[in-house]
Amino acid sequence: MSGGSQRDLRFGAYDLGMHLLIVEDDDRLRRLLKRLLEEQRHVVEVAATGADGYDIASTPGGGIDVLILDIGLPDMSGLDVARRLRREGIEVPILMLTARDTVGDRVTGLDAGADDYLVKPFAFAELHARLRALGRRTQSGPRRPEPRLKVGPIVLDETRRLVTIDDKPVELSPREFALLECFLRHPDQALTRDQLLDHAWPFGVAVTPNAVDAYVHYLRDKLGDAGQMIRTVRGVGYRLSDG
Repeated sequence: MSGGSQRDLRFGAYDLGMHLLIVEDDDRLRRLLKRLLEEQRHVVEVAATGADGYDIASTPGGGIDVLILDIGLPDMSGLDVARRLRREGIEVPILMLTARDTVGDRVTGLDAGADDYLVKPFAFAELHARLRALGRRTQSGPRRPEPRLKVGPIVLDETRRLVTIDDKPVELSPREFALLECFLRHPDQALTRDQLLDHAWPFGVAVTPNAVDAYVHYLRDKLGDAGQMIRTVRGVGYRLSDG
């Protein structure tokens, strides 16, 4: 991306969150976009291949508001993904990403079913504006992630920045709070240390996976007996489970 620092280009607080799907094979760009969009309270799913992206976008009841789709995918073209979705009557708005910037390329993308077209490198502010415009076209309207999360005895109220266990408040640092929020939003899912780093640490801050281990240890201690719900997944990372 281009156009200044990422922090200067964050979405404004007035924006409502959308359910977004990013299909992009560039790991760094995919993770960066996911992080910045989630910081603005968008629900973001990701895929690195056209096949996986198609499966998510075509899932009945999936509720994707906007599909951010790269053309140059490793298994199939983003153009083919768009054509297939449109053939099956799936009308999710599509923002196509590409490194090619000729009139012919843009026409091909739009003819394949894309609603808008953005050329790499792009400024995040421009992506923001285009997503807002596409999001207004969805019938269901934008949504925000659930601000109150509960798994077992643990309750996290994001609006009040409050965590309770069995109705008793627990004092957490901002980093511990962010880690717990990530766990509660993905119960029973094995989360890698990189995923936890992406969620709980600002982009560009030099930290190692060992920092995740340290803060998970702190979090477990502060949660008391409920901290046992955060389980180590050998070779992967951690999982929060009530079962």
